[in-house]
Amino acid sequence: MTLKGKVALVTGSSRGAGRGIALELARRGAFVYITGRTTDVSATEHIKGSINSVLREIKESGGSGAVIRCDHTKDQETEAVIRQIAEEQGRLDILVNNVWGGNDLAIEQKPFWELPTAHWDNMFNAGVRAQMITNYYAIPFMRKAKTGGLIIHTTFWDHYKYLGNFYYDLSKNALLRMAFGLSKELKDDGIAVIPLSPGWMRTEAVLEAMNTDEEHWQEVGELKMSESTTYIGRAVTALAADPEVMSMSGEPQQVGKLAEKYGFTDIDGRIIPSFIM
Repeated sequence: MTLKGKVALVTGSSRGAGRGIALELARRGAFVYITGRTTDVSATEHIKGSINSVLREIKESGGSGAVIRCDHTKDQETEAVIRQIAEEQGRLDILVNNVWGGNDLAIEQKPFWELPTAHWDNMFNAGVRAQMITNYYAIPFMRKAKTGGLIIHTTFWDHYKYLGNFYYDLSKNALLRMAFGLSKELKDDGIAVIPLSPGWMRTEAVLEAMNTDEEHWQEVGELKMSESTTYIGRAVTALAADPEVMSMSGEPQQVGKLAEKYGFTDIDGRIIPSFIM
């Protein structure tokens, strides 16, 4: 399953799902552009991860890529990312819309009227709109190449069950509708658009909240059924390598279900069932 010759862009990839996806795409041979606001992290910061540290990991594993510092809430910076890829590569085969600013406030399960309205700016401006604007600049470039392609929106989905927080539920379902609408508009271009949902994922923030790390997470009972960020990365590479991926365009997909379909596992050899905490 090689992606050699493919060019990918993973937004918001300094840590979390974005990092896992970028690393796996590079391991499969794609040239990966990594974007985010954090270029380097000081030793005093709690949650480590930067676009430069991810690029170092990619190169250490024999892959290739480049970093572009970008605040995806600023349209001109997003436009500049696509322009640079066009000038340097002349193509973009895989776009992973992963940028997300929705966790700046605690995602509490309280009634809508008791939640801070600042959630709207975090989840919609720095999440949904940031992904939409990346599409706005990237899609004309992808269409012009006439080589098809794949657009992924990382989201959270469990067969339309309510996600407990009004703003979180609304924003994540907005990403589903964005992918669905684009799948209709890009059908004739052969560009598949897929909303992709992980399960209980061990991001850096989750590990810190649980006072553990990737070497000791098995000692924490709440993380028993968790998955690494590599798991979603393997789901993306499987989709990118599937010649029949257009048949799934517009339909929400769960990482655990794709593991069963394509036969990949997490880093510890498990196929972890799809569910949401």
